[in-house]
Amino acid sequence: MSVTNYKVSSVSSNIREISLRHHIIFWSLYFMFNTLRWGSYFGDYSYSLKTNLIGFPIHMTLCYLNVYVFMPKFVFKKKYLAYISLLVTSLFVMLLVKFNLTYYLVSENVWPEGTEVISKLTFNYSVDMMIGELYVITFVTAIKITMDWLKEHKRVTDLEKAKLETELLFLRTQISPHFFFNTLNNIYSLSLENSNKTSKIILKLSELMRYFLYETKKNKQSLEKEVLSIQNYLELERIRFDENLEINMDISGDIQNKKIAPMLLLSFIENAFKHGANKNIGKIKIDIDFLIKDGFLYFTIANPIPSKDHGSQQKNTSGGIGLENVKKRLALGYKKNEYDLKIEEKNNVFKVALKIKLK
Repeated sequence: MSVTNYKVSSVSSNIREISLRHHIIFWSLYFMFNTLRWGSYFGDYSYSLKTNLIGFPIHMTLCYLNVYVFMPKFVFKKKYLAYISLLVTSLFVMLLVKFNLTYYLVSENVWPEGTEVISKLTFNYSVDMMIGELYVITFVTAIKITMDWLKEHKRVTDLEKAKLETELLFLRTQISPHFFFNTLNNIYSLSLENSNKTSKIILKLSELMRYFLYETKKNKQSLEKEVLSIQNYLELERIRFDENLEINMDISGDIQNKKIAPMLLLSFIENAFKHGANKNIGKIKIDIDFLIKDGFLYFTIANPIPSKDHGSQQKNTSGGIGLENVKKRLALGYKKNEYDLKIEEKNNVFKVALKIKLK
């Protein structure tokens, strides 16, 4: 099966960085909100505008220092004492700068919202200003941490998706060589007998190869095409076994506009011939049933187990490429509530029953 044209989506192609425009929009909105809020509180929008023009550069400086310098260099490296010391020092420097700028540029009453009129640094004023700055720093840091978490979560999700797609592709590519290997062995056997069936089998095989190469690259394929490929495979086996093969295949429900993982059901069909028909002598009967109901496909296939091979089909297939491959693909490509696979041996009959959600 060709894999050269298969593309795994870029892991980080849809992850958006926080641009300068986002920073400008955030601080502009925050500035307008704070100016209107304190302007309404004081009944003096001019005073609120002046104090915010002084306060916001200080807010921004502290926030960016904390987010881009202090946390990466100290918190992420578990140097907590150094971080706390630098943060407290920064807040104290901020306090001195803000007090002096407000006092000399705006008003000698630097704390009009306080309980007292002050014109010098006091303990209550210092605590109130530092708590206010911590509030802004915490608010901005929380936004940054949330954005970083979302970005990392998306990166991990995309990596898992890429890994899943790659693993599913690998499992799918196993099926085609496995199938062709068995079919070529059959052709070889017929050629040794100089059978006139050989040319017909090669023709059917070429049709299946065309389907595998060009029609199965998507994660989900048309159920109608999958059924058609199964019918082609069955025709190939009918040519080989002739009158010794009896196949009863029944389809109930509408198979159009339904999608399923490609080459999923074919593994069950091939398994029935490999461990049922190929080891039987005489008449072989294989029952296949498709039932489409309530958005699910109910697929069953039953084949006889030769007495000498009784009890071994489950063991052989679960250890090989066939059914083990299907189990992995189901687990990777579908949620647990989207499928149910049951395999049983009873009365010398090997039976597979699969319920799977159709897309």
